[in-house]
Amino acid sequence: MAFVWDEPLPHAEAVMFDVDGTLILSDRQLGSYSLLPHAAETLEKLRAAGIPFLLLTNGSAYPSAEQAAKLRAAGLDISDDQMLTPNSIASAVMRARGLAKVMVLGMEGVSRALQADGIATVSPKAGQAADAVYVAWHPDCTMDHIHAAAEAVLAGATLLTASDVPFFATKSGRAFGYSCAISGAIARVTGVEPEVTGKPSLHALDFIAARLGIARALIAIVGDDPRVEIEMARSGGAIGIGMTTGTTSRAEWEAQDMARRPHRVIDSLAELFGLGLLA
Repeated sequence: MAFVWDEPLPHAEAVMFDVDGTLILSDRQLGSYSLLPHAAETLEKLRAAGIPFLLLTNGSAYPSAEQAAKLRAAGLDISDDQMLTPNSIASAVMRARGLAKVMVLGMEGVSRALQADGIATVSPKAGQAADAVYVAWHPDCTMDHIHAAAEAVLAGATLLTASDVPFFATKSGRAFGYSCAISGAIARVTGVEPEVTGKPSLHALDFIAARLGIARALIAIVGDDPRVEIEMARSGGAIGIGMTTGTTSRAEWEAQDMARRPHRVIDSLAELFGLGLLA
């Protein structure tokens, strides 16, 4: 049953969903997905009601179209255009700033995603010049990669990261966020803090609002992490709906301060329409 806060619940005209811990649970290797209860039905109901929605994951291992295909195979009826990753947003930031040559610390899928958006990428090698360093999902990261990235940042490259979230929800509990650890190491060496392109950045929220064609204040952001989806909603003036199906329990939601406090908390996606949010 939805926990009732004293704060009035605004009206929403569109929905952005987190993925891990909200719609699905994956294994720690991101190789298999299980839908959470009512995930598919919720998206179907939104579509039938003509309410636009998008999915935004902080997972950066695959280009958006490949991620969408994996979720369709798991049972979620979404189009490629409805699936967003931090790579999509990073590309937009890079183009806007004229960052033409980017050193990527990430899986091959990360580089392919940037290249598809017209960004030239290079591997992390000592002495490699770059306009920016982009840190993403990189389970095979080595100290040589971190050294090369730190050298580039000290030489003036912009430091961007897909995510600075230390954990995400999986079938086996919390899993380690590689982007956070790697960019943290580079920051410790260089003294330069990474700029996040995924959630909870306003880069991400503005990208979502532009894709939906709807003002921030009219977007409901549904997710399982107060530091990620709800912090983004609060900082950007959107509507935050917290889930207890991932990293955060009801007691932990209730303990959040206003910067990370959702407008409502629900235990199941089946409760979303009962909130009166999407009248």
